Amino acid sequence: MSRLGWLNLLLVVVLLALVGAHAAIPSDPTRRNLQFFPNMVDSLAHEAQAPVPALDPDREFDLRPPEGAVARGYLPLRYEATPEDAVRAGRDLALPDSNDEAGSAERGAFVYATFCTTCHGPGGEGDGPVTRKGVPPPPSLLLPHARDLPDGQVYHIITFGQGNMAGYGPQVGRADRWEAVRYIRGLQEAGSQP
Repeated sequence: MSRLGWLNLLLVVVLLALVGAHAAIPSDPTRRNLQFFPNMVDSLAHEAQAPVPALDPDREFDLRPPEGAVARGYLPLRYEATPEDAVRAGRDLALPDSNDEAGSAERGAFVYATFCTTCHGPGGEGDGPVTRKGVPPPPSLLLPHARDLPDGQVYHIITFGQGNMAGYGPQVGRADRWEAVRYIRGLQEAGSQP
């Protein structure tokens, strides 16, 4: 028999010995298992304002994030849902540059189709399917008033809403709101209304 054959035979014998030992040792379900890594069994979780024994059992530590801290990916938008702030957003905010125009157009079309078409219609004329069910039609996005709104103000309207339109800030991410603005501008350029 070759060396590999002997090694395989030895492994089979060891496996059979382990299976036999497992079957021969009685198990007691009422007895706790052995703990090889007790730190993984006993968690060291603490409440935010509770004493932290690992640091100093006699002191309390404030474990809250510092004031003004911003979670990654959640930059604050310092505007309110008011007409004055909409105008201010129009002055302060500008449409960010797109690195990938094809991907940007595709994403903008997706966001618009998902969130805007139901009211504004596929061409932005305010003839979405809900208007046929009794919802007052929104103004056309192709009218001069909508065309003249600054990009930042359109972004503010998408975020906070205006008139009968609800705000989509909680449902649509910041970058996707800008893609919707970019798509609306494309509709306005291609639109037939003056």
